[in-house]
Amino acid sequence: MGALTGTIRVPGDKSISHRSLMFGALAIGETKISGLLEGHDVIATADALRAMGATITRKAEGEWSVHGVGVGGLLQPTQALDMGNSGTSTRLLMGLVASHAITATFIGDASLSGRPMGRVMEPLGQMGASFQPSAASNGGGTLPLMMTGLQPAVPIEYRLPVASAQVKSAVLLAGLNTPGITTVIEPVPTRDHSERMLKGFGADLTVEEEAGERIIRIRGDAELSPQTIIVPSDPSSAAFFIVAALLVEGSDLTIENVGLNTTRAGLITVLQQMGGRIDLLNEREVGGEPVADLRVRHSALTGIEVDPAIAPSMIDEFPVLFVAASVAKGRTVTSGLDELRVKESDRLSAMAAALTLAGAKVEESEDGLVIDGTGGELLRGTAAPVTTHLDHRIAMSMAIAGLVSTNGVEVDDTRPISTSFPIFEELLASASNG
Repeated sequence: MGALTGTIRVPGDKSISHRSLMFGALAIGETKISGLLEGHDVIATADALRAMGATITRKAEGEWSVHGVGVGGLLQPTQALDMGNSGTSTRLLMGLVASHAITATFIGDASLSGRPMGRVMEPLGQMGASFQPSAASNGGGTLPLMMTGLQPAVPIEYRLPVASAQVKSAVLLAGLNTPGITTVIEPVPTRDHSERMLKGFGADLTVEEEAGERIIRIRGDAELSPQTIIVPSDPSSAAFFIVAALLVEGSDLTIENVGLNTTRAGLITVLQQMGGRIDLLNEREVGGEPVADLRVRHSALTGIEVDPAIAPSMIDEFPVLFVAASVAKGRTVTSGLDELRVKESDRLSAMAAALTLAGAKVEESEDGLVIDGTGGELLRGTAAPVTTHLDHRIAMSMAIAGLVSTNGVEVDDTRPISTSFPIFEELLASASNG
């Protein structure tokens, strides 16, 4: 493939797509959504909400209509809710079920069934939800899992033990249908799409900062109003093209309408610190979310020590940052990335193995990777296929690594890419053809 040039637009933000469907399903009336990401994960959310009473219709590509049931109006699903590979769908929907008098069984694919749900079960259990693991989950906090909500649930004050937007959002969603005030305390800020969108839908939600912590309060028995939502392009999807354009000689690529919420834009900051030429054009606000067009040009990158405090704002982008580090000049050090061990795969060990196979110099620590880059030279690894562990971000990151490899990179399975970015390969081919 040649240099990446021209102008592209990546699909809609996955986090906002999930939430727009969920909040629309809890409003009374029609919520209209444009730019919705139509990957498998978001479709799993739509299917689950339909099973609990919402009317969700696809009008055209990216154009969707949601007729909600109102807060407290979710119905008992008649069959198990299949979450596929989506941890976001699972954890947020568990929050919704927690404060309804219904029982739901959550199932998922092999990858999702190995991911921990205990971090969500803990606060939701305090609110009154009960959980019954199946024999297949070995009695632990993994899927398959049956849960029964409590109505009225119990309002709680919950301090997040780990930085997790999914846990925060699950508790806030449970709090929507819980009398009184439910409080979440965040020692480390995480992506705030739930707070922004809940306010937009009319929830009584406040955010305060005290002693460096974010304190989020939501008043229950809420009534949400339907909205018209324009979903910005997903910065996590744009990340692969940003890195590709920085690494491939001669590239000058513009990526339109990228969401630049400060809780999500850490990768751009880090790549600029490494010397990446990334210009923010036409900065504006769409639906309460900051967006801009990004012009990205080929750059000589230099390794840095990445501040672990920035990790929550780019946690999904570390796999492709590791690719950038592998061809930068000098050493890149990352730490504080324990969360990557419990994603769709153990992304630290998976990327260490994959990049080593591709010819990079990688050392794995308990909570990060240390990478000595090639200084701009191509990776010179074997042509053996990389193991992706059914993880879409591993597959896409290594596809980008293949652009700067003498032998290319073969991945064992590209099918998981469709969970978040169905047109990834097509868009990459079009960008490299100008």
